[in-house]
Amino acid sequence: MVLVNSGKLADHLKGIERMAEQRVDTLLPQLMKAAGVTEELKARDQMAWVGLVNYCWARADEIILADLVYA
Repeated sequence: MVLVNSGKLADHLKGIERMAEQRVDTLLPQLMKAAGVTEELKARDQMAWVGLVNYCWARADEIILADLVYA
């Protein structure tokens, strides 16, 4: 409520968004590497590749929400 009343809520939310985007940029490649998401897999089995990429995005989302939003 303090941020709303002081007019700083928008700036605070923009800062959280920037931090989340930076975390995605570093976390997603790590998750994809650990899950075995490769160009070879993409060429061999596109459905498996899409499934793994979606899993990695969802996992990154969960981690970032837990660290930045729910904390």
